[in-house]
Amino acid sequence: MSKCPRCLAALSLLLLFTIAANAQTTTISGTVRNSTNKESVPFVTVNIKGTSAGTFTDERGNFKLTTSHALPITLVFSSVGFTSKEVPVSNAGNIDVDLEPGSSLGTEVVISASRVPERILESPVSIERMNVGAIRAAAAPNYYDQVANLKGVDLTTSSLTFRTISTRGFNGSGNLRFNQLVDGMDNQAPGLNFSVGNIIGLTELDVDNVELLQGASSALYGSGGMNGTLLMTSKSPWKNQGLSFQVKHGYMHFDDPALDNATPYYDWSLRYAKKIGERFAFRISGQFIKADDWQATDYRNLQRNNVFSSLKEGDRTSDPNYDGVNVFGDEASASMNAFAQVVRAQVAANPSAGPALAGLDAMIAGGMTPQQIAATWQGNPLLAPLAQYLPFLIPTSGAPNNPYRGTFGTQNVSRTGYNENTLVDYDTYNVKVSGALHYKITENIEAILMGNWGTGTTVYTGADRYSIKNLKMGQYKLEVKGKNWFLRGYTIQENSGDAYTATTAAVAINRTWKSDQNWFSQYSGTYGAARLGILPGTGGAVLPDATAHTTARTVADAGRFAPGTPEFKAAFDSVVNVSISKGGAKFEDASDMYHFEGQYNFSDHIKFAEILVGASFRRYVLNSAGTIFADTTGSIGINEVGGYAQVSKWVIDDRLKLTVSGRYDKNENFNGRFTPRATALIKVAKDNSFRLSYQQAYRFPSTQDQWINLRTPASVLIGGLPDFYNYYNFGNSPAYTAESITRYRMTGNQNDLVIAEFGTLKPEIANSYEIGYRGLLTSSLLVDAYGYYSRYQDFLGRKAVGRSTGGSTNKQMLLSPFTTDNYSFIFNSENVVKAIGWGVSVNYNFKKGYQFGLNVSGDQLQDVDSGLVTFFNTPKLRFNVTLGNEKVNGSNWGFNILYRWQDNMLWEGTFGTGDVDSFGSLDAQISYRLPKIKSLIKLGATNLLNNYYTSAFGNPSVGGLYYVSFGYNVF
Repeated sequence: MSKCPRCLAALSLLLLFTIAANAQTTTISGTVRNSTNKESVPFVTVNIKGTSAGTFTDERGNFKLTTSHALPITLVFSSVGFTSKEVPVSNAGNIDVDLEPGSSLGTEVVISASRVPERILESPVSIERMNVGAIRAAAAPNYYDQVANLKGVDLTTSSLTFRTISTRGFNGSGNLRFNQLVDGMDNQAPGLNFSVGNIIGLTELDVDNVELLQGASSALYGSGGMNGTLLMTSKSPWKNQGLSFQVKHGYMHFDDPALDNATPYYDWSLRYAKKIGERFAFRISGQFIKADDWQATDYRNLQRNNVFSSLKEGDRTSDPNYDGVNVFGDEASASMNAFAQVVRAQVAANPSAGPALAGLDAMIAGGMTPQQIAATWQGNPLLAPLAQYLPFLIPTSGAPNNPYRGTFGTQNVSRTGYNENTLVDYDTYNVKVSGALHYKITENIEAILMGNWGTGTTVYTGADRYSIKNLKMGQYKLEVKGKNWFLRGYTIQENSGDAYTATTAAVAINRTWKSDQNWFSQYSGTYGAARLGILPGTGGAVLPDATAHTTARTVADAGRFAPGTPEFKAAFDSVVNVSISKGGAKFEDASDMYHFEGQYNFSDHIKFAEILVGASFRRYVLNSAGTIFADTTGSIGINEVGGYAQVSKWVIDDRLKLTVSGRYDKNENFNGRFTPRATALIKVAKDNSFRLSYQQAYRFPSTQDQWINLRTPASVLIGGLPDFYNYYNFGNSPAYTAESITRYRMTGNQNDLVIAEFGTLKPEIANSYEIGYRGLLTSSLLVDAYGYYSRYQDFLGRKAVGRSTGGSTNKQMLLSPFTTDNYSFIFNSENVVKAIGWGVSVNYNFKKGYQFGLNVSGDQLQDVDSGLVTFFNTPKLRFNVTLGNEKVNGSNWGFNILYRWQDNMLWEGTFGTGDVDSFGSLDAQISYRLPKIKSLIKLGATNLLNNYYTSAFGNPSVGGLYYVSFGYNVF
């Protein structure tokens, strides 16, 4: 940029600030009280009618407003639980305002439903809201867990600090169909495309409210909002000032089979905010959480097929091919019969061995026993070196009517694995820091510079159990906003720290002390010899099958590194500190995202309807050094642009509100998508409305769906872009479906092999229809209900395939897993997946402050084609019941009790598939206020009855958490 434009920009900015500073101002101050008991009312919103200018009362109910607007003006006073009041002001000075108490039910104002402020009773779509009072009264240890108690919500616990919120199905440890925004910033990890729980974001003391949109929201929030959007808003430093802190200490793991003793839980948080003059304010907050994490101890047995699986009977003692859910390293599996075929082929490749094999076939055809054959070979100097291979050669002999051909049968065997608790870092912690600077350029224009930073150790369940150790993420935003517009730009910076994959680590540790080839050779050879009666030291006895397997594992496991030994630790450290791209298990992800957007509301210029427009630009920069993405030669950029518009209007005497929205988005790797939304709000009586909506939603394939190139022990996870089809040369060396390879290994018939088809990757689309009702049947009774029906097209799933090692076209190589390369790639299903669901909530305010709540909801799929893996992972029924009172009989004592229950379900995932049992959990807390020092003491527990449960397949067992907390300046 030349000097002249720079000088011009500087002069313009100086002029703007000078005009703002020299504008004539008027100061109005006063006190707001409760008209019934004359007590002061803190944190009341005081706005100048028709503008965005305003202020808030402090904790003593006092306010001071300086404005450049000419008098007279009208001030609007509003607060939850009170009737709003307009007060004309003609002169500067002090005024006293009394607000009349009213029902708090239905008085909340929400923004997320239509991107403009509106009463929740007039929202055209289903929405839930949680304010600071609900957060303060919750029994849950933090506000993020409290979201699980809202209607229609599923909460998946991969770790104490890694919780995933979902609505309307397709629940998972990382939800790609659900948006999560913090102060307008997408909270996702750029390398994952979904939020890492609440590891980065707002601290608990800094949360003002949480709004949850159930259902499609792509028309306003873009790709990813297919099934819902969660918006978290921080407390304003203009409104909530001073020092606040909270110290929470508790214990967990009582009667936990995985641990001998209960362990401590720590949660400390701090916030400080200050207004300096009438134009500048700031806030800073931090939170520290530390505990021994919940442990995953599911040792049920899996039958794997590439990245897919199902449960089967057996354990390590009874099943030689045991693959425990939370046991790693036992994924390395081989067919003993296929292995024997490979050994025979290797022996036959030696020209001098031909006559020996022919002689062997003749011996078997002549009726010689294995013991006689072994004695003959060992006594012949030329054959003695080959005698060690007899356990493989005799069962694979081509002799007519070979009675030993079934020695190995169709049995697969797996290597001995390691339990998750010997591999994963359960020393969980989370450190969060958040801060913001606010400057009012004018009364109606404010600039905000904000940053959120977090680090921690947690565990995440994806295609594997990933130990996310010392993860670091930062969000940084610059925003300028006025009454009817905003411009913001922000970035998310991700660093995977010391994260690693548990299965890769376990497999690598096993291979450190013995290669797979040697281990399976020793196992199969020992087993074959034992079953043929030629195992040394057995006197020629044919051992029973179970004994033969036990003996074979003992021989093959000789030298195994036992957990806790120096050898194991050295091998473990060498693996988790080496990049996946270099043969280790460590991720090296430093991906970033950059986002710019703006919005303008034309309500001051166009009166016949409310019209708003917006646009955005987003850029992902994938940088994993080849450990996750195909970025070994440099970072990968992905650009997205989008724009939206919305028109809404009250018609028929403000009885009917019609809203039409539309959004267009373009990802550089896919065709553009237009997504419409149309809603109708019908007022049937005061504070009673029906709502109808049609919404189309979509999501572009995620960054991993597009560019992942992750090598795991089970397969290579590859993206769905055409680049991978060409890179892996699938055109000239085709891959076959995993199911057909399994059949081929059982039958040996190459006609059973089916070539996998690679289609053109497209965005996933959902069309959702909804009807709902929300209304105050009395001033104390609020009812909300919805029902929806959705159709998912071009459903994004994962396909498992395999081919011969090195891209060879030799199909016979597929008989052995050692000569097979497995792949898994993203594709669009041709099937239309349909979902249907409903939800009902009832809230009732009794006299003397008692509040009762009940919500029930359910979701399920319909017309699912056989064989289609949908990953719906949602119970057909769930409910929450709560009862509480913040001031029992007007005293300083309070309490809250909540019971949550969900039905059993079939969980489908690339980590594992199996049943998740139904469970119920009771949370409770009692509290005592200390008004003189603005403090709150709370004694609480989640899962009070300590009934351990698992929220998702392969995830940890969650028990009771019991805590006591002291909070200063929290109400």
